[in-house]
Amino acid sequence: LALKIDEVFKKIKNYSYEIIFIDDGSTDQTWENILLTKKSNKNIIGIKFNKNYGKSQALNIGFQHTKGDIVFTMDADLQDDPKEIPNFIKKIESGFDVVSGWKVNRHDPISKTFPSKIFNKITSYVFKIKLHDINCGFKAYKKDVIKAINIYGEQHRFIPAIAKNLGYSITEISVKHHPRKYGKSKYGFTRFFKGLLDILAILINTQYSNRPGHLFGGLGIIVGFIGSAILFYMFILWTLGYRPIGNRPLFFFGILLFTTSIQLISTGVLAEMMINNNRLNKQRQNIIYKTT
Repeated sequence: LALKIDEVFKKIKNYSYEIIFIDDGSTDQTWENILLTKKSNKNIIGIKFNKNYGKSQALNIGFQHTKGDIVFTMDADLQDDPKEIPNFIKKIESGFDVVSGWKVNRHDPISKTFPSKIFNKITSYVFKIKLHDINCGFKAYKKDVIKAINIYGEQHRFIPAIAKNLGYSITEISVKHHPRKYGKSKYGFTRFFKGLLDILAILINTQYSNRPGHLFGGLGIIVGFIGSAILFYMFILWTLGYRPIGNRPLFFFGILLFTTSIQLISTGVLAEMMINNNRLNKQRQNIIYKTT
């Protein structure tokens, strides 16, 4: 990978480069290979974790150590093609803050491609981002973007959504994707379900962090409406003589939904009170006065 990147930058004028390799607690010869490669290329920086902390933490540490004005992220398994780097740079130079790769012809098993397609459609709809492959690891950022974000867990997949919420411009370009030759992917279908929880977490942190009442209250109203409709339907049956209704599962389901709606709305109200109280405390701390 280092050789391929070096070949690319020999053809690009006015740009120098550095490569930061993150060894995320691997159990093979990754670290030894990084040290060996570093001997022949002084532009390489190696960082080794004592255990696997996940891709988000690896990116965070890499972002902290990078010095470049344009920052690329890509996997080291040679599925991402460094020859695409000049295309990313052109998009950045045209004024975009984040450029995401789009693996149009993806060479991965269906256990990865099918959940990824569903995940991309859901994410694009929820966050109003027009990206075909938000989960693609091959991306380019202006330095300001990566210094403004802090990711954890599995949030590396949502960097475009986080950046968009901060006001940065985002676009995508199609990139070549090569079949995997080295190593074995640790991702599978189970990551899809984790992604759904991450979508909810990012949604709360980006769009509803200052107005949680809108989220919980809105959900409460929807759930309460469904529960009320069910209970009203049961009441109509009772008035028409379809008795008893107290032992019917639908009746208990309606009560459950109505009770849940009250809890959701109450949670939203309490969250709003806590945020407003925190704002008032900060305002009081900023008030400067003196007495005589």
